[in-house]
Amino acid sequence: MSPSALGPALAQKRVLICVGSGGVGKTTVAATLALRAAVDGRSSLVCTIDPAKRLANALGLSMLGNTETQVPAIVLEGLGVKPRAHLYAMMLDMKQTWDELIARFAAPEQRERILSNRFYQSLSTALAGSQEYISLEKLWDLRRRSEYELIVLDTPPTAHALDFLDAPNRILDFLDNEAAKWLLTPALKAGKVGLSIFNLGSSYVTKALSKFTGVETLQELSSFMLALSSMNEGFRERARGVRELLKDQQTGYVLVTGPHVERLDEVLHFQRLLQQNQMEVLAVVVNRIHPMPPQKLWEDAARLAPARRAKVEQTLAELKSLAEQDAQGIAHIQSACPDTPIIQVPRFDLDVHDLTALWRAGQYLLGDERLA
Repeated sequence: MSPSALGPALAQKRVLICVGSGGVGKTTVAATLALRAAVDGRSSLVCTIDPAKRLANALGLSMLGNTETQVPAIVLEGLGVKPRAHLYAMMLDMKQTWDELIARFAAPEQRERILSNRFYQSLSTALAGSQEYISLEKLWDLRRRSEYELIVLDTPPTAHALDFLDAPNRILDFLDNEAAKWLLTPALKAGKVGLSIFNLGSSYVTKALSKFTGVETLQELSSFMLALSSMNEGFRERARGVRELLKDQQTGYVLVTGPHVERLDEVLHFQRLLQQNQMEVLAVVVNRIHPMPPQKLWEDAARLAPARRAKVEQTLAELKSLAEQDAQGIAHIQSACPDTPIIQVPRFDLDVHDLTALWRAGQYLLGDERLA
């Protein structure tokens, strides 16, 4: 790995998007990158969707909300470095962000009608792709109206890569379904619509409708579609903006994975999709790697009493086996991604729970330290 694999990105990119499945340390990587950028002189914001308080605690904050919070300089100076720019953090509240979007762009007479509609409430909390879209929409809005030199987005855990990449297109497809509005409005007034004729073919629609039944559902859906129609052009413009941002030259992607084979196959699939969509993959971060036990530990064990020696050597053998498995996974991804920097971050003894631990992780992300 080049010592500066992510260095140029921190200095030049305006947006970094950390992607990968859940439980691989995306939030830690995102926060670490934003921290390093701020220390190096670029005002930075890390935006996470993780409701746990780990990020807030790691940054020395009591809590994070849906608005940006500055990390106090005195907290950062506790690392023994003087940051040359400010660091901000926020935790995206999906429902609140949708509500703010409606409040900002819906016509006053339609606002409450939309916010109180059951179909909207499902759209804004549970529908497939909704979380992916609103996180990207928030990113686009922050990028457009803020003066942050770098925004780092910690994306929702992605079981299916297309949920993330297709989020803007799926919103556009939903809004463009004029056939639904054409069918619903006159038929509902006549009271002659049954669920059997309503087939939009959209996961947004079908998953929501599965929660309700009967004409009441169609009435609420019709009311929602009609109220939303006043916002359609604004939604289309913003969805197109999101789509353009994903491919912008100032946007880069950091894929985060664990060393296990099943994780690697997932991230390799995602990497191929990003490249096919002309989105720049900056690096693959393989996180929580078991390092090989140093030879000195074996030598120290050899000098122990026999009973104690056997237990220590068994533990070392188990650690060696885990390290070898991880090495196989890393070799697999290096073979599959020969042109992409592979950054290895070790498994630490304790979870990354404070700024010191974030800074230590950054030493590996930026190449200041490397696994042997």
